Amino acid sequence: MKNWGCSKMSRIYQMSFASVYQALVNKVERKGHAGADVSRVTAWLTGYSMEEVSDFRQSEVTFGDVFRQAPAYHPDRTLITGKICGVQIEEITDPLMQEIRRLDKLVDWLAKGKTVEETLAKYTAK
Repeated sequence: MKNWGCSKMSRIYQMSFASVYQALVNKVERKGHAGADVSRVTAWLTGYSMEEVSDFRQSEVTFGDVFRQAPAYHPDRTLITGKICGVQIEEITDPLMQEIRRLDKLVDWLAKGKTVEETLAKYTAK
């Protein structure tokens, strides 16, 4: 297993959920897709309701705390594999960073034009 390859990524834990979330929305919207889909994949991954995800966007909660306190990670999330910043998600040793990078991978698929349904179907056990 490897540590996260990008420099000082643990700083993301202390950033506000609202600011990181907005960056993910911007990534999707720059490609001409719906930013609201980021909430749907976030809720799927973490077990939060859509309302809770929306509430976090209006609060000062940190990105790390949202992931640390996730009520019910989706059991199929371990099927989310691939490289982020040149590092295989499944090789990341920090479990918290691994969950965060799984969300990043889901957002990457949205930014590539996949629907939420297509994205989640890719990582749902058959």
